[in-house]
Amino acid sequence: MEQSITCFVQVSEKPVETAASLNQLTRNSMVKKVYLLSEQPPHELLLSYKVLWIKSLSLFSTKTVKSIAAFADSEFTLIYLKKSALNIGAYSLERFAQICKDSQAGLLYSDYYESRKGSLKANPLNDYLEGSLRDDFNFGSLLFYRSSELKKATEQMSGDHHYAGLYDLRLRLSRQAGIFHIPELLYTDIEADEISSEEKQFAYVNPDNRAIQIEMEQACTAHLKALGAWLAPNFNTVDLSQGEFQVEASVIIPVRDRKRTIEDAINSVLSQQAAFKFNLIIVDNYSTDGTTDIIRRYAQLDERIIHVVPYRKDLGIGGCWNEAIAHPHCGRFAIQLDSDDMYIDNNVLMKIVDAFYTQNCAMVVGSYKMVNFKLQEIAPGIIDHREWTPDNGRNNALRINGFGAPRAFYTPLLRQIKVPNTSYGEDYAVGLRISRHYQIGRIYEPLYLCRRWDENSDASPDMAKINAYNHYKDTLRTFELRARIAKNSKNHE
Repeated sequence: MEQSITCFVQVSEKPVETAASLNQLTRNSMVKKVYLLSEQPPHELLLSYKVLWIKSLSLFSTKTVKSIAAFADSEFTLIYLKKSALNIGAYSLERFAQICKDSQAGLLYSDYYESRKGSLKANPLNDYLEGSLRDDFNFGSLLFYRSSELKKATEQMSGDHHYAGLYDLRLRLSRQAGIFHIPELLYTDIEADEISSEEKQFAYVNPDNRAIQIEMEQACTAHLKALGAWLAPNFNTVDLSQGEFQVEASVIIPVRDRKRTIEDAINSVLSQQAAFKFNLIIVDNYSTDGTTDIIRRYAQLDERIIHVVPYRKDLGIGGCWNEAIAHPHCGRFAIQLDSDDMYIDNNVLMKIVDAFYTQNCAMVVGSYKMVNFKLQEIAPGIIDHREWTPDNGRNNALRINGFGAPRAFYTPLLRQIKVPNTSYGEDYAVGLRISRHYQIGRIYEPLYLCRRWDENSDASPDMAKINAYNHYKDTLRTFELRARIAKNSKNHE
């Protein structure tokens, strides 16, 4: 398999970094050619490696992807996504080629090391699932393609994306030949750029990235249509008059050990002004820090507060939600409030309940403002999820990482569905399930102050936790993808 790989490398602003990568690739007996991708001609230092140049404004554009396919004249194609120096492991290219041949995969990726300040850290990655549709799926920085499948996929690409070309290619390959993860550490990223987990988490709702998101949605929508999983904007009607309820709305707060914030959350609910009766159900999941005493004191002063301590001790956030919605005093609508957050003013419940009736929906999602512990606005500011549109929102929900907040549900339906007993992604699971059949109402003005502080449940997670979170949501998407394909198949019978 000698000289069976054509490589494509982005040019760094620092020629020495690209030179380090070229030094690895051009000396490897598996490599046939190396192409440099850049807008301007490369530095003469780089051309001395006898490489070729392709003018490229963006590695992620459809135009560049098609150029890569056109110049890939060997059995395999390697694309290095980063501009920092690459260090290939011993016999790693042989390993990639061997597994690509055996598996007949269209695309391979592997685990890798990250070298930072002289130390190596292993970065294990997740397996690619049917539902791994999010455009920020972490493949690492080295992508290994079977060139015949690469060419076949690009021949079918009709769009002209500036940002979503590589994403479009990946989706096509997943349908065409499969994408596989090699759970081996086959290369090292040297001094890779460090982006905080929070910056990654909210990148898709940053207004500056709106043009990118539009293209990603277009590519994902085309993929869902090709799979038979795309849902037309035809929704079941919701009968909001079902059942007898003592109150119109219940705010649900699952809580464990939040003595620093629970009073603020409670007061933001009690201060609400509404033309209907409402209550507050706090599910106290065996707090140990004094939170229980605070809740008990408030409950003694205001009959609207229902303090629930579950019988079970194995409940996550989702399990606590099930306790609340099953409670006989739960209202017609169940409205979310996290124990460390607050409503933005005293009209939030009115706006949410009005949205249920005016939009005839089974779930309502609002918008929120990011603040610090002192309630001062922090970046990225208002998160309004404008990528959620009435016509295509439930399809785009399979690509993005969440539905937004605050969330509210029609209680009779939620009692049927139930909430997964987890403490991450449980709301996403319910949102996907509801959106399969019903319209989800939207309120684009901020209703909620989301406090970011060191005790947030998702604050600074390590790589293992990030992988676990992402894998769970990819699994949920896989379940939902199959359910939607089955739904469409049944409708066409």
